[in-house]
Amino acid sequence: MAKDLFYLASYKNVDKLFEKIEAAKAPEAFTNAYLTDVVGLKSTADRPLINMLKKMGFLDPSGRPTEAYGFLKNKKHAKAAIADGLQKVYAPLFEANEKANELPIEELKGLVAQVTGSEKNIVGQIAYTFNAIAKSADFSQTAAKPDEKKPDEKGGTTPPVPPLPPSGLRTDFHFNIQVHLPANGTEETYLNIFNALRRTFS
Repeated sequence: MAKDLFYLASYKNVDKLFEKIEAAKAPEAFTNAYLTDVVGLKSTADRPLINMLKKMGFLDPSGRPTEAYGFLKNKKHAKAAIADGLQKVYAPLFEANEKANELPIEELKGLVAQVTGSEKNIVGQIAYTFNAIAKSADFSQTAAKPDEKKPDEKGGTTPPVPPLPPSGLRTDFHFNIQVHLPANGTEETYLNIFNALRRTFS
């Protein structure tokens, strides 16, 4: 089945957008005013970039920055976060070719046409939008998740420390043993069973 894929009418400022996001203070909400006044992209043709950020998972539907937005402000992880977002938006392309980001533009157009079945002009817009985002991405690493690694004193990373048990918590093991008594047993039978258990565990 043909897939509809995201594209921008103007993709020339994609790289500038990510550069400005890294440098600027994160907003309460990423609005057209923020795009114009803080990021400095004043053309109405750049407004769809906000929708791009939403589709990539950096903004929620209301335009508020998500946890992933924080990675865009971290120079070490920004490019990997962009790669993650690109794979989310263009999942059908990566399903058809896991190395879609490495394809020359004409081969990429062929892949887009194959996946979408769109007309030539739309295929080109999708491919060039994909390429514009991919230029800011790094597929050699994945963005670190906050609960997976944390910086150590030397600037490296250490695995997370397992949580300690609450203070005063005993770690004794308890076993529950069920004894099924025969319904037709005599008192002597029951006494013999319990005496055997007592001798076993005493």
